[in-house]
Amino acid sequence: MIEKTLIPVTVLTGYLGAGKTTLLNRILSEDHGRRYAVIVNEFGEIGIDNDLILNTDEELFEMNNGCICCTVRGDLIRTLHGLLAKDGNFDAIVVETTGLADPGPVAQTFFVDGYLRSKTALDSVTTVVDAKHVDMRLDDSREALEQVAFADQIVLNKTDLVSEDQLRAVEARLRKLNPMAPIHRAQRSNVSLDAILGRGGFDLNRITELEPEFLNPAHGESGHVHDEHCEHDHEGHHDHTHDDGIKSVALTLHRPIDRRKIARWLTALVKNQGQDILRAKGIIDVKDNDRRLVFQAVHMILEGDLQREWREGEPRYSRMVFIGRNLDQAALKAGFESCAA
Repeated sequence: MIEKTLIPVTVLTGYLGAGKTTLLNRILSEDHGRRYAVIVNEFGEIGIDNDLILNTDEELFEMNNGCICCTVRGDLIRTLHGLLAKDGNFDAIVVETTGLADPGPVAQTFFVDGYLRSKTALDSVTTVVDAKHVDMRLDDSREALEQVAFADQIVLNKTDLVSEDQLRAVEARLRKLNPMAPIHRAQRSNVSLDAILGRGGFDLNRITELEPEFLNPAHGESGHVHDEHCEHDHEGHHDHTHDDGIKSVALTLHRPIDRRKIARWLTALVKNQGQDILRAKGIIDVKDNDRRLVFQAVHMILEGDLQREWREGEPRYSRMVFIGRNLDQAALKAGFESCAA
């Protein structure tokens, strides 16, 4: 679990016009009784409501609900150090990434800086997308694709502007890019703050508790369980597919795995292909061990740990999902299977 002393950090991303500003203004003005620090990339560009600002010194803007807004000037690490040094006793920090194409380096900041590791814990990458325009964005923008691929969860905003059929088509495309991220539908960014802040998407202990769907293989794979949430016409019809340059590869293995072999394979994989692997997660059934090995990767940063025990009667198998560019599915499958005990 994220220790009580560590401040959870949400990285909030999304294309211009998706509704991030509306969401930030809600965090900074709603009477939720918590103190958030919101770090925005460009104060002028983001349009924080000036009526909310009490005192403005150079970098920090206090809101009348006790939250703090500050701007990234230069380096994110410096801004965060400055914010934490003021000891504002925050319940959480939200980092907004306008203009930063790829949320990856922002997420990595919280793993590579020793001081930030001692004070904060990355909670999730949350991406806001505009239901009406997201298809065009994904077709013409590498940044939009990366923001979706990186997300722990997606806020699908402006759902009132499109039909239910269009929404389902958009959701199917988002899921194909990123099968790991739950999708929250919203209008005017009215998603519950509790749903998106304090999600624990980067907490290894909580990954599998939060995302049982992560362990349910996708359509067409062996082991997929059809249920009422399954938006699928089982006649096997075929969608026209977009080649987005980013794809997800999901692998499942029903044989126990050698812990040393998989550690070596994953380490080599992120070393050699880390630039192309945006995100990866996995739950591994380790031979002769009652606990589940859970791992995740962000680019070249890999972390893994033995977590809770397999429950009685729970099917034991290993499941991995990689999201990235230039992924060779056959090579990944062969590498994964070579780790069998």
